[in-house]
Formats: sequence, C-alpha cells, structure tokens
Amino acid sequence: MLKRMFVSPDPGRLRLRGALRAVLGIGLAVTLCGLAGHSLVAAVTGGLAALLALFTVLDTTVRDQALTTALLPVAGFPVLALAAVLHDHPTARGAAFLAVVGLGVYARRWGPRGHSLGVFAFMAFFTTQFLHTLPEQLPELYSAVALSLLASSTVRFGLWCYERRLPAVPVPVPSTGTGLARVTTRQAVQAVAGGAVALAAGLLLSEQRWYWAVGATWWVFVNTTSRGETLVRGFRRVLGTLIGVPVGLAVIVPLHGTPVPSVLLVALGIFGIFYTAAVSYTWMMLSVTVLAGALYGLLGVLDPALLLLRVAETAAGALAAALAVLLVLPVTTHATTDAWIQRALRCVHACTAEAAARLAGSATADPAPRIAELDALLGRVRLSLAPLVHPLSPLCARRVRARQVLALLDACAREVRGLASVAADPEASHDARLAAACWRVEASVEALTAPDPARRADVPGMPPPVTVAEPALAHLHGLERALAELAAPLRSAPGAPLIGA
Repeated sequence: MLKRMFVSPDPGRLRLRGALRAVLGIGLAVTLCGLAGHSLVAAVTGGLAALLALFTVLDTTVRDQALTTALLPVAGFPVLALAAVLHDHPTARGAAFLAVVGLGVYARRWGPRGHSLGVFAFMAFFTTQFLHTLPEQLPELYSAVALSLLASSTVRFGLWCYERRLPAVPVPVPSTGTGLARVTTRQAVQAVAGGAVALAAGLLLSEQRWYWAVGATWWVFVNTTSRGETLVRGFRRVLGTLIGVPVGLAVIVPLHGTPVPSVLLVALGIFGIFYTAAVSYTWMMLSVTVLAGALYGLLGVLDPALLLLRVAETAAGALAAALAVLLVLPVTTHATTDAWIQRALRCVHACTAEAAARLAGSATADPAPRIAELDALLGRVRLSLAPLVHPLSPLCARRVRARQVLALLDACAREVRGLASVAADPEASHDARLAAACWRVEASVEALTAPDPARRADVPGMPPPVTVAEPALAHLHGLERALAELAAPLRSAPGAPLIGA
C-alpha cells in the first residue's frame, strides 16, 4: 500500500496537477462564498459541491465535462430541497434516500454523465443530513452551490485546463444487456437492498449520524461491477477509515476547530483524495477521514467518540454492501473479468492494426487513441482482478494465474506502445513480414476471445526470432509471444482454479 502511494508512476504528473488544481478550485469556491457573506454551513456545502464537480465529472472531452458540470444543479437542487423538507420525517426521509440511491446507481447506464449526476444527487441528500439543512436555508445553499461550481469551473476549464493539450481518454463502461442482465440494473437493486440494511444498522448505532452507514454502502458500489470488486472496496474503505481515526485523535481533536490549522488540514485532505484516488482506495479513505474530521472540527462538533462512531458506521455500511452483492442478484467476478479481458485483447489487435497501417503509409492511421483506450481498459482489468490478487485471497492458485494474466497484458501493452513509437517515425518503412505478423496477432486475439472455450487453445505458437535491427518486427513478435503465453490461463473453464471466481 505504501509502495503504491509513494512509488506509483505519475505520467505527465497528471495526478499531481489534478490534486493541486482541486485545492485551488475548492479554495477559490469557499473563499468566494465567504466574501459573498454566506454562513459556514453554506460555504461547506459549496465546497463539497466544488469537490464533487472536480472529482466525479470524468467525461472524455473537455466540452462534455463542462456540460455535465452545468447539469449538476439540475440533479442536485431538487434532491437538496426534498431532503431538507423531509428532515423531520424519518420514515419518509429514509424511503426517499433509498430511492435516490437506486436512481443514482441506475443512472450509470448512461455513461460518465449519468454516473456524475447520480453521485451529485446522492451527495446532495447526504449533505443535508451532514449539515442538518432546513428548508429556510435552501436559497442560501443554492446560491453557494452555484457560486462554487462557477468558481471551480473557472479554474478547471479556464485558468488550468491542462486536458486541452491531452488526447481524449475514453472511459470504459460495462457491456450492456437488458433487464436484470444489465449490470447497472442489478447494482441498483443491490444498492437499495444494501442501503436499507445500512440505514437500519446506522440508526441502531446513532440516530444523529446514521447516514454515514448509507454513505459507506453507496461509495462501496461506485466504480465496481462484480461482487469481488465490491467486497475488496468495502474492506479498503474500512481499513482507510481505521487508519484515519488515529490521525484524527492525534492531530484534529486537539485543535478544537482552530480556523487556520483546520483549514490547512482540509486542504491536505482534499489534496490526498485527488492524488491517491487512482492508486490506492485505502489512502483515499484516509484522506476522506482527515477531511471529514477537519470539517467537523470547524463546525465545533468533533470529539473522539465521533471518530469511533464513524468507524462503526463505515463498517456497518461496508457489511451491508457485502451482504447485498453476495445475496441479491450477484454479478460474478469471472463474468466481469472475462468481459474486460476480452475487450482489452480486442483493443490490442486494433492498436496493432492502426500501427501496421501507419507503417504501410496510411496518412489517416493513428494508434494513439487506441493506446489510450487500451490503458483505460487495462485499468478496468486490474480493478476486476483485484479480488483475486489481493494478499488475503484464499484462492492461491487463482491468485498466481491472475497475476500472470496481468503481467502478460502489461507486456502486450508495452509492445504495442513500442510498435506505435516505431510507426510514428516518418522514415520507418513497411516490411512484408509485418503483414504476416499482424495476421498472426489477429488470429491469436480471435482465438483468445472465442465464445467457445475449446477454441481458446488454438492460439498460434511462438514467433521466429528477430534481430534488434528490425524494431517493428521485434515488437510484433514480442506481442505474439505474450498472446501465446496468455492462452494457458485464459482457456480454462470458469470453475477451474485459474482466473475465474
């Protein structure tokens, strides 16, 4: 965990730039709320809205990101009003919260925009519980949220829009089906079931902070598609919170809400959330715990008992999510993993075809977008295989094979990137042997992704040796070797102790 945090590569320093921009954007939002004369509660609401806009809006283009950000109030303001009106009606409030949970997860079928709007709607309801919002406060909160979104958008899309110089990165979405075969439909049902259990458990633990359990259940479901992913995410959420509590006891509680150091801790928590999210969910949860503790300190309600209650509520929410994914319309790890691996392999072939066409003289062929897509797909493969490669997984044989699959897919990606870099050389020429190698790559991918598992054994053998003086062929043959070695772990039946679960 420490290695992933401090040693993980940051190409282009995108994580660092994103974290610094988040601190700047959210800081500007809260500052403007203060200058506008808004209360502390309104400023916190605005700051959280800015954080969500910067963290959850992940459309593939800057234009789509700006449009999704503009639509956030459409999803959030009605929910904010509903939650405020129902604040003193526990039964109706709980039913409405669960409805928002279900609709928020269901909205993910519409891709990144649906995901962002669903998260913002959920957090609008959650924030009213966090801050005990009343109907008479709504006009001020609407103003604070609108001002904060404008401020954060000015930073993101105006002052520091480094994405404009980067190629659009596709956001992979799960393969779609119909009815209960659709992952988002199953997850919506699971989230409502888990949320109901979490709500009941949260109320037993605390009638004031019950919503923490529901929030834990919700966030465990975000960016997961299988029961294995959800279980691992729940474990990491609890672990991150447990690590964060001693930090709160040692650092935040003694401050007693002193403004300057508390604000610095808020900024540190925001930076940690954005910097660690892509590499370690545990570290991100540590940062969330620090941020929440600092905010409670500023609001004057933080004490050791509150931090311990947060751990209990988080554990209850994670347990509720685990029960839901295990018992309610479960989505198996094997089904999810197999789908992502097949998509990654097909993308490998597409990258190879684009690079080969470029080498053949095509002026329109460009492997760069495909490589960006491959990187995104490999990220999803790693996420889906996380339950099997986790150190606590009892499936030792599957853990070994899952790591083998990840290593070989990474090797495929390296060879494809190398081939693309050779193709980018204007002096690189086409060799007749490239066409034959590309055909073998296509045959390998078709065999590995065949619907019939028996056909997955029909992968072409190892390629002939090639000299270093032929870099394009060297990369293609390296790709062939990796694909040939992938046949062993991928051609087994789902029940065999390999990558299935």
